[in-house]
Amino acid sequence: MPWTMPGSRLRAKLGAARRGFYAPALPGAPTSTRQAEILNTAIIGAPTGTNGVVIGRDVLSRTMIAHDPVTAYNASPRLVSSPNVVVIGDVGSGKSSLTKTVYVIRPLLLNKRRACTFDKKDRGGEGEYAELARAYGHEPIKFAVDGSGTRLNLLDPMISRGTGMVGQMQLLNVVARLAREDQALNEWEEEALRAALRRTVTEHQDGRTPTLADVLPNLSRVADMDDYAGLSPQAIDALHQAGLSVRFTLNTLLQDYGGLLDGETSKNVDLRGKLTVFDISQLPDQGPAVPAVMAIGHMWLLGRLREDRGWATNCIYEEGWHIAAGPSAQLARANQKLSRGLGLSNVFVFHKGTDIPPGSPGMAMIQEAQTVHVHRQTLREDALWAARTFAFGPDTAQQIERLADGHHIFKYSSRPETLVQHIRSPWETQITDTDEAFKAAAGIQG
Repeated sequence: MPWTMPGSRLRAKLGAARRGFYAPALPGAPTSTRQAEILNTAIIGAPTGTNGVVIGRDVLSRTMIAHDPVTAYNASPRLVSSPNVVVIGDVGSGKSSLTKTVYVIRPLLLNKRRACTFDKKDRGGEGEYAELARAYGHEPIKFAVDGSGTRLNLLDPMISRGTGMVGQMQLLNVVARLAREDQALNEWEEEALRAALRRTVTEHQDGRTPTLADVLPNLSRVADMDDYAGLSPQAIDALHQAGLSVRFTLNTLLQDYGGLLDGETSKNVDLRGKLTVFDISQLPDQGPAVPAVMAIGHMWLLGRLREDRGWATNCIYEEGWHIAAGPSAQLARANQKLSRGLGLSNVFVFHKGTDIPPGSPGMAMIQEAQTVHVHRQTLREDALWAARTFAFGPDTAQQIERLADGHHIFKYSSRPETLVQHIRSPWETQITDTDEAFKAAAGIQG
């Protein structure tokens, strides 16, 4: 019989073949094991279960993809070891739409879930999450360097809740380092800052909440404190000089960004609603303003979560390299275990991972994330970075370079990666649209 004969030509008699008795004599095509996976229905079964939040559908099997890092972390057995998330993609690839839908809108439908976002993208004079915040009945918390926006106090009692003066000292150290363009304080400067903070807190323990401006005078008085009475004159002078150095740094910071940091935390900073949006879209891209507000907001958020337990919170860092690079990364990484205990899932959104220095605390934080969404990376080096960092298959880098808008490579834990098409409802499409400025210029109705 022709069915048992080797080779590709199976038509023994043309007449019988025309009547459909034999298979067509088409030449075979070369393939690979990875391509042939589609022939095995067990392999192309649904890559995920139904627990969590719907993301979209698997392009290969056309089945639903559902995942939620909080649900997966709390599962028994645990499906991910970390609830943190990384979202990467070029401008216009669909990463913002995915983030808003999967990590804000849909989780807020669940019980005891809320979201907080640091919104960096400017859209008509305010952040792109402003409309979404108002849909949930809240105004975004806006920041501006001219004093017209919200203030965050580095010495806010909410920051010290659960960590005491240690947490406040960590934050002051980070902010001073940011003001020095990532130059760390030396041991003398750290000691001077610690002594000034201790004295400031003592002076105000029965009165109003101290602010950063209250710390500055005490930085000039470190050498006069009784704790250092036994030091040599040379050591006293070195400590005095160190205090002055830190004072000049923080004084410059207050002069440039007094509207952000000089004063008590504004009353509108709260997390009692389902969605809190820190609008930092009007802050300058260069300088310490953005990473400083992110670091202060991060510490303030942890304090609020200690006070209001029992909720799970997604915290989205748009332009996440601000918190994943430099001294802010050290602070965020130091709080990773604490974050998990408080039900906090950090979602870092980047254009490309090559912005994060290799071997930095930020890189370690990214590599610990157990949920990854990689959208199109047009540059070859960026696609290779993603494939290497998240242990994708050998051919995935080429696929990442060619991904269509709204498609991305999804992976959680050690599971194989999946090509996913993100799907939104009409309302979600409208509320997450970020192209209305271009549409208005072109006369297009959304």
